[in-house]
Amino acid sequence: MKKLLEKLNKKLLLFTLVGVFIGIVGLAVTEGAINATDTPEFCASCHVYERTITTFNNSNHAALNCNDCHAPTDSKIAKYTFKGISAVSHGYMTTIGASKIPDVIYATAKSREIIEKNCISCHEPGLQNISHDAKGSCIDCHRQVPHMSGDFRPDEWFEPGNFEFNK
Repeated sequence: MKKLLEKLNKKLLLFTLVGVFIGIVGLAVTEGAINATDTPEFCASCHVYERTITTFNNSNHAALNCNDCHAPTDSKIAKYTFKGISAVSHGYMTTIGASKIPDVIYATAKSREIIEKNCISCHEPGLQNISHDAKGSCIDCHRQVPHMSGDFRPDEWFEPGNFEFNK
């Protein structure tokens, strides 16, 4: 009986170690895949986004990943859920629904909400020093950032002037 218990314990230990190893490898592969799908290179693999990625790469936000702006950043669960839903939608649109893809792609209401929140989270220190008029969102004035070619700043940006800073 004692030999049987020792044999079972060894098998249990072996199965436990193999299970832990498979779990670690699975997590590493999953995390790597999730991180790889955040990059502009991954997004550029779809022909629909070629112009978007080209203009993004020429912007002052080019050091970021797409999902730094386009996915929730408050928790991994929110981010991964959003990415999963987006993956299904994008997969459908680039295959079966390809004929329905418009020439210009606009953010959905939910995406606009997420982008707005991410703009504010990165630019909040600067927002305290700049007087903004009552616009609905960051996108209302800064729609071209970062997906339009060229410098987004108007000519007035380069002219000296009087500035009022919030105190």
